[in-house]
Amino acid sequence: MSLASEGTCQIGGNLATNAGGVGVLAYGSTRALTLGLEVVLANGDIWNGLRKLKKDNTGFDLKHIFIGSEGTLGIITGAVLQLFPKPAHKITVFAGLPDLNAALKFFEQARSELGPALTAFELMPRIGLEFVTRHMENCRDPLSDAYPWYVLLEHSGPGSESENDANRAVESLFEKSMEQSIVADAVIARSISQSRALWQLRERMSEAQKPEGGSIKHDVSVPIALIPEFITRAALEVERLIPGARPVPFGHFGDGNIHYNVSQPKDMTKEDFLAKWELLSDAVHALVVSLNGSISAEHGIGQMKRDLMARTKSPEELALMRSIKKALDPNGILNPGKLL
Repeated sequence: MSLASEGTCQIGGNLATNAGGVGVLAYGSTRALTLGLEVVLANGDIWNGLRKLKKDNTGFDLKHIFIGSEGTLGIITGAVLQLFPKPAHKITVFAGLPDLNAALKFFEQARSELGPALTAFELMPRIGLEFVTRHMENCRDPLSDAYPWYVLLEHSGPGSESENDANRAVESLFEKSMEQSIVADAVIARSISQSRALWQLRERMSEAQKPEGGSIKHDVSVPIALIPEFITRAALEVERLIPGARPVPFGHFGDGNIHYNVSQPKDMTKEDFLAKWELLSDAVHALVVSLNGSISAEHGIGQMKRDLMARTKSPEELALMRSIKKALDPNGILNPGKLL
């Protein structure tokens, strides 16, 4: 798992929120990486589920009740996590795309050509890159020309693949994608420092929005094939509701998770813009639901999105969740007021 907050976050919190990050495409979210848990229950009992089994078909898989429950069902005190062999080498590529639909075509092509070695596929808009290069130190545009969309791709080679073979696979992918006009230009990192510099462009995108004023943020997911439609339609809604507002959609294209952030118009005050948070979020979330997506892909519900649950979950789903909460925490002492 790889997160922007990995220097400060903790495993217990990652489990409680089912954290994602940039490696979900290849390795899955925290849930997929968890084999067993130890949990302190509301009545003080300790459930020891620290098993190391990949297959255990003996009734309910209780660990999944607690993963992603945001601390409302129990306190996670131990975990057995699945590990993977360290990649023998990584190749990082930054590509400029002619349009949004090219991102979907490029992803399908990269997944077909690179298979499980494709460990990251991050989407970025031109405006986001401009914010980063304008406000963040030691960040520059790695391509000579400007493009409306960019992809940061990472290939992680197993030990059975030589570095030369890995480079040939990546170079072959880009030759084909350029021949088909899917990718307009690209640069391949030739050192660890160059790779880190390319990743900085993606990882500092959220931070780079702060100097531009207010930002209304959404953490959503839609089916991968519908990402171009979602971003296109959402931009129309933003312009209709707040003319001049600047969408900055970026994120984990490979797993359908888009951080749909919107920066304030240049001629509007931050206070006036943020006053429209609920209006804009309602429209974005309504579009997400219409595309069978989720209003929270990896940041959870907490308090901010708690009241939205009734709009996005069926009465049956909510009733089941409340039944589990009542059974495990009848007095409502675990993280009260969150999630439900």
